[in-house]
Amino acid sequence: MSVNYNGFAGISAPAKRLDLLNAAQYGALMNEKSMADGGPIKYANSAALGKGTDWQDAIFNDSAFRYTHELSISGGGEKSTFYASFGIQDQEGIVATEISNYSKKNFRLNSTHKISDYFTFGQTFGYTHQKTKGLDNPNTEFGGPLSSAINLDPITPLVVTDPAVDGTGFYANPNVVRDASGRPYGISSLVQQEMTNPLGFMQTRLGAFNWSDDFVGNAYLEANITSHLKFRTTLGGKLAYWGKEGFTPVFFLNPNMKADRNNYMQENRKSFSWTLENILTYSNKFGDHNVNILAGQGAYVENIGGMIGVTMFGLPITSYKDASFNFDIPQTDRVNTAEDFVEHKLASLFLRANYDFKEKYLFTGIVRRDGSTRFGENKKFGVFPSFSLGWVVSKEGFWKENNVVNSLKLRGGYGVVGNDNIDDFKYRGLVVGGYNYSVGNAGAITTGYGNSTLPNADLGWEETSQTTVGLDAKLFNDFNLSVDYYKKRTTGILRNVVIPGYVGVVDPPSANIADMNNSGFEIELGYKKRLGEFNLGVNGNFAYLKNEITYVGSSTNYIVGDASFQSMGPVTRTQVGHSFNEFYGFKTAGIFQNEAEVAAYKNAKGELIQPKARPGDFRWVDSNGDGSITDDDKQFLGTNIPKYTFGLTLNLDYKNFDFMAFAQGAAGSKIFQGLRRLDVLNANYQTKALDRWVGEGTSNDYPRLTNDDPNKNYSNMSDFYLENGNYVRLKIVQVGYTMPTNLSSKIGADKVRFYLTGENLITFTKYSGYDPEIGGQVFGVDKGVYPQARSILFGANVQF
Repeated sequence: MSVNYNGFAGISAPAKRLDLLNAAQYGALMNEKSMADGGPIKYANSAALGKGTDWQDAIFNDSAFRYTHELSISGGGEKSTFYASFGIQDQEGIVATEISNYSKKNFRLNSTHKISDYFTFGQTFGYTHQKTKGLDNPNTEFGGPLSSAINLDPITPLVVTDPAVDGTGFYANPNVVRDASGRPYGISSLVQQEMTNPLGFMQTRLGAFNWSDDFVGNAYLEANITSHLKFRTTLGGKLAYWGKEGFTPVFFLNPNMKADRNNYMQENRKSFSWTLENILTYSNKFGDHNVNILAGQGAYVENIGGMIGVTMFGLPITSYKDASFNFDIPQTDRVNTAEDFVEHKLASLFLRANYDFKEKYLFTGIVRRDGSTRFGENKKFGVFPSFSLGWVVSKEGFWKENNVVNSLKLRGGYGVVGNDNIDDFKYRGLVVGGYNYSVGNAGAITTGYGNSTLPNADLGWEETSQTTVGLDAKLFNDFNLSVDYYKKRTTGILRNVVIPGYVGVVDPPSANIADMNNSGFEIELGYKKRLGEFNLGVNGNFAYLKNEITYVGSSTNYIVGDASFQSMGPVTRTQVGHSFNEFYGFKTAGIFQNEAEVAAYKNAKGELIQPKARPGDFRWVDSNGDGSITDDDKQFLGTNIPKYTFGLTLNLDYKNFDFMAFAQGAAGSKIFQGLRRLDVLNANYQTKALDRWVGEGTSNDYPRLTNDDPNKNYSNMSDFYLENGNYVRLKIVQVGYTMPTNLSSKIGADKVRFYLTGENLITFTKYSGYDPEIGGQVFGVDKGVYPQARSILFGANVQF
């Protein structure tokens, strides 16, 4: 039996903070904005405002604690083997820690048992419990601690020590949120809507959490029919319970964010999924020929279950600690909800053949036939073939041993895979209520029903085919090189269809309406060398990607993008010849420095192209040359998909010491920096606003500040909001020490290792937001992506 412990503990902090205006700077810019529109000076002595409130200090935790412990036990003999592990993990959030925490407990058991010479039984079982207290949607401009900390004015105090001198009248409200000393949290009269004091907001979310319990397992029985023929049947399942609960007290955070009655809610969900696979495998060797053939069948069903929720209003309590459904609350103050999930089913048949001759000529062929309940009768099933070929050139008779190219393998392949990631019943014309109408002369209203969308019996599999060629080589005895070139084509992309409003349905139908190409290459180069007691390992990788839309429909060449921002609406477009969801808007050509430049920007008729512009405003590019600035002048401004990605890993060890460092990065992408609320005129700015245009020659890329904004400097989607997403990040650095065997054996251990790890220590980037590594899930639009955590961890690994 073998016992292994691995665990670490440490602290985390935000890797970056934004440079926001302090109170004095904020007051000066608010004065400037007001006067630009003909208004008064708001702060007679803005310098006297000082630093004011640092809202980031109020919500960030520079010593958020985290730990992980895992204990595993394994053993067995000729008949049976087993592996069991137990783990526990806890991590405080680096933002709004009181309402931000993650904990996890897990257990796993695997075993195999040789029942007889013919039958082998095996199983895996796992249980995971997770509890999360977190921000509902950190990447949003509509409220929450992070967005509020970015946008709130620094003049408003964190807490108010003398409400009588405030003059807003807010603090007379009996429901105002207070700290432990009874002082009201500051309420801004300048920045409101969803923006609230984050400390006050946190008090209204105490005790809220999400939870989940997942039971996952499978069991198989394998029969050795002959020495070459095996049959295995595997039955697996997952039982998942998850939900959330929370108590909302009576509160007043500002006139727009308040609750006059408390409520307590719970939502519980349950789902069951199961899989069944039957696989027949034949393997044999005929001289120098090796053959392996696999045929199988699979059935997969998920999402069997539903949801039940209840919310009770007006409980006779003030704290989440006292929340309960046992209070005698009138039925009118109880709201119950329920939902049945829609089962998702897949049926598959598959065949795979592997062949090699002297391990020199290699072939693999696969064909699958998959059916999904998410598609119409005409396209429910899809057939997906693939194959790969390999040639180990260095095993040929003509290959001479040398110290330059020690080994060489050439390979290539082609394959097709399917995707059914779409909502259920999108091929149906579902009937819904709400289509009410009048009957007869009396005009009585009668409940009506109608199709919510149009049916599409031809809705089918989205298919991605990929061709790859590459090579693997060992060079100069110490280098390993892999090179791949690929071309991936996705056809029949599943998307909603834009249809005219007069069709009369509320939901757009879905169809296979777009095609896309991805092509590029990947290179990986590794080096390993042992010099006495010193070992060196270096591994680097580099990839290039070109993404291009090739088809979006027969009647148009573009689709409105998936990403939007406040009043701008969509800020991306998917169009033939461009990247998926590429940024689309106005291009700037500098800033008008004086009236003469405004007057000189004329069309062929001698008319002003921007009649509302003033010195300090953007000069918009008239891209179509029609002499006026309209939506037709919008153009593509860059993609959120990185063209280049790269990484570098360094491993060193000397005697009992080891060192590892990993860095990675990306280049060639744009990020929409949308951290400031446009519709909140008094929202705070980052300090880059101090470099705005204030007179001729002062700036050619940051326009003047104005509330009226007649030139739409800030409300137009333009390249002003786009920043380079290039970055290089030192992701992990670890230093370890392994105790000499003669010392570890004294405590009965086979191995004892201690290590110190740093995560996200340094990031090199010019991006002004929290994190340039925002990923594709937000289409490159940063509305307040949760900051990366910089962590210092100390751990140990002990084996017995």
